[in-house]
Amino acid sequence: MKIRTRKKPRPLVKLDAIIPRLAPNYPRLSEMKQDAAKRQRGYIGEKKVDYYLDNLASRYTIIQDVCLQVNGKASQSDNVICGKHAIYLVEAKHFKDKIIFNTNLRQLIRSDGTIESGFEYPITQIENQQFHLQNYLFQHNMPDIPIHYFVAIADPSTIIEVAGDEKELAKVVAHGARIPSMILEKEQVLADAGQKQLPDWKIGKQILRDCIEYDRDIIRQYGIQLRDLSPGVMCPECRLLGMQRVYKGWKCVKCGLFSIDAHKTALEDFFILFRPYIRNSECMKWLRFDSKNIATKLLRDFGLNYDENYRIWRL
Repeated sequence: MKIRTRKKPRPLVKLDAIIPRLAPNYPRLSEMKQDAAKRQRGYIGEKKVDYYLDNLASRYTIIQDVCLQVNGKASQSDNVICGKHAIYLVEAKHFKDKIIFNTNLRQLIRSDGTIESGFEYPITQIENQQFHLQNYLFQHNMPDIPIHYFVAIADPSTIIEVAGDEKELAKVVAHGARIPSMILEKEQVLADAGQKQLPDWKIGKQILRDCIEYDRDIIRQYGIQLRDLSPGVMCPECRLLGMQRVYKGWKCVKCGLFSIDAHKTALEDFFILFRPYIRNSECMKWLRFDSKNIATKLLRDFGLNYDENYRIWRL
């Protein structure tokens, strides 16, 4: 059973909220767009691999997008799959064209036929995840649980080459469609060897209880100030920032779209980027209108609670 479902990563959500509100000449805008594109590719790759791993949901306990605090450090895993005889980590990688695993130098190289680029070695990455999860299980009185790992290449058209020990690499690296059967085969090997059965549901629920949402302080990372972000409501149709408040809704000055609730995305952006509360005056400034009564109505309808002591609306 899948007990934690993947959501759009919070750093990507923040970048998608920030980028349209920055001026075209913002010094680090290009860097942020590259960051967002990279995270978006990773998210798409994870979703592609999820499609295949869902076939295991009837027999295994699946936890997606796991982030655990272990010895003061956050350890993130794309997939933690609890089986009857072991736990399996599955890391999704989304590359196009051709990738080369150099098992001697422990380096991953991507080639598009013209340019070669080096990346963090996925085996080293997932071995670190394995180490942190072992420590986590030990701290929760669950030692001696076997943990195996696989690296899933999301795009079936990606060519996988190996410089070095191809046979060993093939035991843990494959296209996403192959990973479920590799897990089933490993489970059968462990069962035949007499590996004791595990309370996979109990283990999965314990991990789920301690799971936190992976996050990054994008505002601080890119040195963004509130004054750098343009306020306003974005048109859901043409993406123009600056819909006008009209009777019972919002109207786009560019495409003419009328929307009752276009402001909700702008409010979500505020809470994602800054803090879990807002004042009436801040709401009016952020959404760009000048009626305190309308601000009160919009914030109340949004489901916020008013704190009379501090005169703020809280999530």
